[in-house]
Amino acid sequence: MAQVRCLNEAHGDRWSAYHADCVDLVRQLPDGSVDLSVYSPPFAGLYIYNDSVADMGNCASDDEFLRHYGYLASELYRVTRPGRLVAVHCKDLVYYRTQMRGGKATAGIRDFPGALIRAHEAAGFDFHSRITIWRCPVREMTKTKAHGLLYKQLRGDASFSRQGLPEYFVIFRKWAAEGEEVRPVTHTFESFPLPQWQEWASPVWMSTRETDVLNVDAARAPGDERHICPMPLDLTERVVTMWSNPNDVVLSPFMGIGSEGVVALRLKRRFIGVELKDSYFRQAARYLDQADRSSAQLFDVAEAAD
Repeated sequence: MAQVRCLNEAHGDRWSAYHADCVDLVRQLPDGSVDLSVYSPPFAGLYIYNDSVADMGNCASDDEFLRHYGYLASELYRVTRPGRLVAVHCKDLVYYRTQMRGGKATAGIRDFPGALIRAHEAAGFDFHSRITIWRCPVREMTKTKAHGLLYKQLRGDASFSRQGLPEYFVIFRKWAAEGEEVRPVTHTFESFPLPQWQEWASPVWMSTRETDVLNVDAARAPGDERHICPMPLDLTERVVTMWSNPNDVVLSPFMGIGSEGVVALRLKRRFIGVELKDSYFRQAARYLDQADRSSAQLFDVAEAAD
């Protein structure tokens, strides 16, 4: 790739990380150069990670977020290799009673995954599949103190009680046009055993680990927000394993502290990551360098054994 417009960058043998606005950076990638994108976007304005006007989390409404996100979805469609996929980690979002909707204060759930599906379809993708990821409602209640999950609320007025919020992957395919080359993703009995497929083919993933994440403390700046939310490593591992080949290019336009890249490198893929927040970018570069070096040592050991 030619010289890139960005605030900062870091590179290894099999990875590149950019401190940049994701739309501007992805716009500079070549057509059809990415085999798989996997990421967790800002959940509209739920958390604010950066005071930059380029941060999609700094939005006044869901509509404003989706207008900005639409530019990224269009660029992702262009850079995705024909026949390949984009996997977006997301969840439903909560309306709180202090928020106005329809001219009145209200509370409830809004369908953020559905909004993302419509944004990707508008960009040219086809909706490929949805995976529901089970999450413990007791853990959610402990973390959020959501009234709808409190036992005393059930006893006081159960009309306010609700189920816990799962997470989702919504998956999108860029179909190949007539005459375009398609590079299939292939597996063997040894690399992807039948029992593993029978579990992962389930529309609900029950056995993932919510706390299987990179350490966030090293990236936390003084006065930083509390909601640094790296994607669980085992979720990324499933997506990258199932929907990419070794040496494929994996992209995360919302890299955070580098979780998707660490998994991609461990699985012998290449990685491109983009992050707007400086402290996250710097920590991601350190994690990616460590993962690259560790993977290289494992490859050397394997080759010596062979």
